[in-house]
Amino acid sequence: AAREGGCKELVVLHCVSGYPAPAEDYNLATIPDMAERFDVITGLSDHTIDNTTAVASVVLGANVIEKHVTLDRNGGGPDDSFSLEPAELVALCRDAKTAWKALGAVNYERKESEKGNVKFRRSLYVVKDIKKGETFTVENIKSIRPGFGVAPKYYDQFIGKTATCDIKFGEPLKFSHIK
Repeated sequence: AAREGGCKELVVLHCVSGYPAPAEDYNLATIPDMAERFDVITGLSDHTIDNTTAVASVVLGANVIEKHVTLDRNGGGPDDSFSLEPAELVALCRDAKTAWKALGAVNYERKESEKGNVKFRRSLYVVKDIKKGETFTVENIKSIRPGFGVAPKYYDQFIGKTATCDIKFGEPLKFSHIK
């Protein structure tokens, strides 16, 4: 991509020049520091044996991954012993893409994939019949599954309050049940 003034972007790769390099020598926290300090796109020149370090670098902002590739790790070439074979390269591409997608954006909302799991959450339910005007107590409401009622964090807001209507055993609590 071109920047203002027509200059090309500079990509700076973090590298440990060990062949192979142990993952613990990489200090991947350097990647976001380089990006901020030098205002550049960052990446990783990875000389580890597997893909873990490279995939982890994506989460820390690596936009480019450089990895040695060989058709045969036992081929006898100078880089073959620490290079990826074709299937490992495919796995690196797949896993790096998954890591990138998993980053997403800051978001505390319930995700679409979670919405079907409401049955696994807890909520407040009536565990004894309650008549209109009766008080909610620890004996007649409980936090149980599924999550179709009011969230358990509102339990204390119900205890001691008066029921606005008759509520049968097994019904999920609603805010409309209290005054």
